[in-house]
Amino acid sequence: MFIVIWKFEVAEEKIAAFEAAYGPEGVWAQLFRSSPEYHGTELLRDAYVPGSYLTIDRWTSEDAYRAFRKEHDAAYEAMDRECDTLTDRETRIGAFTA
Repeated sequence: MFIVIWKFEVAEEKIAAFEAAYGPEGVWAQLFRSSPEYHGTELLRDAYVPGSYLTIDRWTSEDAYRAFRKEHDAAYEAMDRECDTLTDRETRIGAFTA
């Protein structure tokens, strides 16, 4: 299993839109689902820090993730630009194997 984790800081007025876009049924998960190697997304909301979130995306392998990114780079980058307005800060925590 290959796992990619991102941290986001979101302004209060954008939380609903952020959760809709980045949640397990959001536009990101919909894009990722075009790959049979994608195994889901979790959206975690910090219990103590308002507007602080983690996303956890699961893939079969690093090779599968890289192949997806290569094949869907244009769509990924376009969606990333569209979703930039939903976050104040976005930090890649890392990519991990399990």
